[in-house]
Amino acid sequence: MTDLTRFSINQMTVKQLTLPELVEACGELGIPGVGLWREPVRAYGVEAAAKLVREAGLAVTSLCRGGFLTAIGTVERARALDDNRAAIDEAATLGTDTLALVSGGLPPGSRDLTAARSRIGDALAVLAPYAGERGVRLAIEPLHPMYAADRCVVSTLAQALDLAERFPAAEVGVCVDTYHVWWDDTAPAQLVRAGAQGRIHAFQLADWTTPLPAGVLNGRGQIGEGAIDMREWRERVDGAGYAGPIEVELFNDGLWARDGVEVLEETAGRYLDSVY
Repeated sequence: MTDLTRFSINQMTVKQLTLPELVEACGELGIPGVGLWREPVRAYGVEAAAKLVREAGLAVTSLCRGGFLTAIGTVERARALDDNRAAIDEAATLGTDTLALVSGGLPPGSRDLTAARSRIGDALAVLAPYAGERGVRLAIEPLHPMYAADRCVVSTLAQALDLAERFPAAEVGVCVDTYHVWWDDTAPAQLVRAGAQGRIHAFQLADWTTPLPAGVLNGRGQIGEGAIDMREWRERVDGAGYAGPIEVELFNDGLWARDGVEVLEETAGRYLDSVY
């Protein structure tokens, strides 16, 4: 394959571009899809953003992000549910059927991972039907275990699927991000499990490069620069029955310091070189 048919650029990869600049650059480079983030979309205006991408002929492949569902207090949990309902509504307005969920870390003062994961399931029981009624799928994204304390107590595809399987596949599935799951030798089997149930709702790429930066969060490498065999992962996900968009989502201070259109063009080229 030598085209960009399945390629999607996540907005965070080139966050230095405004939404109109991103849309224009995608049109010039023949990039068919974008993954959007709630904060810049809200700043631009959800309805206006939906109109902009629709008129440009771009597919919105996902919206990031919902989640953070591990709070203990009644007020905090109600606030989180309200925010996730708003995220579902925004996804529907933007025309995407996929809302990525980062589940949330341990609440302050807690060391109980099991209870935190249980509260995620309780929240999904409220949110899944709401999402399904609006044609939006919730994609639980496991994050690398180094984020378990503060960002995401769901660290593996197995854990994500254990939560998702309580609900219809049309409502809850998983987001597979190479940066977060490449190290897990059980992941290939979990991909088969997810694919058999139609629960692979999103597939994202980022490479693992070392040394990691001090802040860790912004250390995702450009695809093809690190330890992950991107082609092998694409073949695995395809083999599990996924045929949807392939998003490149990079948090990288070095890339953000460069010209955004240049980074976008480079990323598309690396996708063609490393993924197919």
